[in-house]
Amino acid sequence: MPTVSVFKDSLEKALGNITEESFDELCFEFGLELDDVTSEKAIVEKERGKDAAAGLSDRIIYKVDVPANRYDLLCIEGLVRALQIFKGVIPPPQYKLSSPKPQAQMTITVKKETAQIRPFVVCAILRGVTFDQDRYQSFIDLQDKLHQNICRKRTLVAIGTHDLSTLKPPFTYEALPPKDILFTPLNQTEEMDGNRMMEVLSSHQQLKAYLPIIRDSPVYPVIYDSNRVVLSLPPIINGEHSKIRLETKDVFIECTATDLTKANIVLNTVVTMFAEHCSKPFFAEPVEVVYEQDYPGNNFVKPGDRITYPKLEPRETTARIQRMKSSLALNHLSSEQVRDHITRMSMPCEVDAKDKDLLRVQVPVTRSDIMHECDILEDLAIAYGYNNLETFVPATVAVSAEQPVNHLSDLLRQELAMAGFTECMNWGLLSRKENFTQLRREEKPEELWRSVAQPHEYFPTAMSVAVSNPKSKEFEIVRTSILPGILKTLANNKELPPPIRLSEVGDVVIQEPTREVSSKNVRRLCAIHASSRSQFGLMHGVCDQIMYSLNFEPEHEHKEGSKRRTFKLVPSSDPAFFPGMQAHIVVDGVNIGICGELHPEVLSSKGFNVNMPTSAMELNVEPFLDWM
Repeated sequence: MPTVSVFKDSLEKALGNITEESFDELCFEFGLELDDVTSEKAIVEKERGKDAAAGLSDRIIYKVDVPANRYDLLCIEGLVRALQIFKGVIPPPQYKLSSPKPQAQMTITVKKETAQIRPFVVCAILRGVTFDQDRYQSFIDLQDKLHQNICRKRTLVAIGTHDLSTLKPPFTYEALPPKDILFTPLNQTEEMDGNRMMEVLSSHQQLKAYLPIIRDSPVYPVIYDSNRVVLSLPPIINGEHSKIRLETKDVFIECTATDLTKANIVLNTVVTMFAEHCSKPFFAEPVEVVYEQDYPGNNFVKPGDRITYPKLEPRETTARIQRMKSSLALNHLSSEQVRDHITRMSMPCEVDAKDKDLLRVQVPVTRSDIMHECDILEDLAIAYGYNNLETFVPATVAVSAEQPVNHLSDLLRQELAMAGFTECMNWGLLSRKENFTQLRREEKPEELWRSVAQPHEYFPTAMSVAVSNPKSKEFEIVRTSILPGILKTLANNKELPPPIRLSEVGDVVIQEPTREVSSKNVRRLCAIHASSRSQFGLMHGVCDQIMYSLNFEPEHEHKEGSKRRTFKLVPSSDPAFFPGMQAHIVVDGVNIGICGELHPEVLSSKGFNVNMPTSAMELNVEPFLDWM
C-alpha cells in the first residue's frame, strides 16, 4: 500500500481541529488507515540519532496508508478533497476544460520514430497556479508516487512538468540518436548529449535505476519546443531550462508512455489534483496531440490523428439499486439515500426518472478504480459504514463439494500409484527451451485457433503464455506440456535403480483467443517409464489400464452389447517421440493424447540428459468428464 505523508496543520486548515484519535477514526470510516504519527525530526532522530536531528522541523506528520488503485489519494490535495466530500463539507467538484479547443499554437507533433520506443504522449496546461513550499513539495511527491505505482517505475508512463513561460509552442515529440540530443539536464550545469547524460547519471542515486529502460535503444525519446529547446528526455530527466520553481504560474504537463490508457489516468490525476490551485479552480487548458501522416498506426491511434487532451469528461455508468441494497442487507434504505451515500464517495449520481431502481452514476476521471457495479457497491458499504452493517447468519444451506475435474484427477492418481508410479509435482513455469526446443517441438502461431475448433484435442504445438517480466530464463513461460517437468525430475534421479516410473496429473496452459484472458487451463495426465532397455509395451499396457478405468476399451476388442466406449491408437509423427514407436490416443475421431518411446535426442545431452530408454504417455483428462 502506498503511504501519503501530510502535515497536521495543513489538514486542520481544511478539516478543522483534529486530534490523532479523531483523524484515525475518520480514516477508518473512509477505508484508510493512519499508519504513523511522527515528524521530520523524529524520523531522523530514530534513524541517525539526536545530533543528526538537531534543528529539524517538529511539524507533526500523519502517515496514511491508501489503496494502491486510489491514485487520487496520493497527495494531500486529493486526500483532503475526498475527506471533505465524504463529510459533506463540499460537493464533488466538476473538472472542465477552459476551452473546448486548444489555442492555435498549443500542439505537440508526434514523429514516426517515437513508435519504436515510447509511442504515446498526452499533455495539458494548468494556468495561474499558485505554489508555496508545501504545494510544490506535494506536486513533486505526487509525481514520484505515480512513477512508483501505476507508471511501474516509469516503464509504462513518465511524467514531465515544465514552466510554460520559459518555452515557445508548438512542441514536437521525437526520437533521435543519443549523440544528436544536446541539452542541460535538470539540476546540472553542463550541456551534454544523450551518451554523456547516461554516463553522468549512472552514479545518480535515484535516476540510475531508470537508465536501462532506454539505454540499449538506437534512439532516445525527446520533446522540443519551437526554438529546439529540450523540455525532457523521457523517461529519464527533464531539462534545466523549463524547471518548475515556486514563482511558476503556468505549468505544462506531458506524459510519454507505452500504455496510452495509463498515460491518460496519470495525466488526469496530476491535472485534477492541482487544478484547485489555479486562478480558475478545477479548469485545465487543452493541448492537441498531432500524429504525423507517416506515423505507423496501432490499436489506439492512426496516422494523421489529432487528439485533444486532457479528457476530463465524467464517464456514465449505471447500477441497480435493489441489487446493491440486497447484497449489503440495506433494504431499509431509499433510492435517494443510496444516491446520497454514493455521492459522498466523490461520484455524483441521480436516480433515473423512469426507472427508480436504476442509479445513473457520473464517474469522475479521478476515480479510475471504478470499473463495475461491484466497485460502486463497495463505496456504498464504506459510505454507510462497515461497522453499521447488520451481521447475521445467511438463511441458505450450501454443501461443499470437490470439483469434478479434481475428483477425477485424484482417482487417476490412485490408479497410477497402484500401477507402481511415483507421483511428481513440478513447476508450472519453465523456459521456452525446455518446453519446446529440448522436446524437438516448436510453437505454431498459425494453429492458434485450433484450440477453439477442437477444445478437447491434444496438440503439442499450442502457443504458450509468456511471463512479461521473468526474473529468470528458467521461468519465462507457462508449461504447455507436463513432459518437460517430469523429464527434469527423471534426470535428477537417474542414479536410482531402474526401472523408474514417474507420473503427474496437473494443469498446463495454452492460448485460446476467445477467452477473456486469451488462454485456458487444460488438465493433463503424464507418465514415464525409464529402464535399461526399451519397454514401450509396458507403457502401452499402462495406457490401456487407464482407459479401462475410465470405462473405455480398445476398438479392436469392442463387442456388440458392450457398455464401454472405444478408443484406438493411430500412428503419429510427434518429433519428441521415436518414429514408428508412437501413437495418438483417439476417441470419437479426436486426438486426446500420445503414447510412445521418446526420441534419443530428447534423452541425450541435447535434451534432458536422461541417457536411458524412456517411454511416455500424456493425455487430456477433461474430455472424460463429458464422456463418462
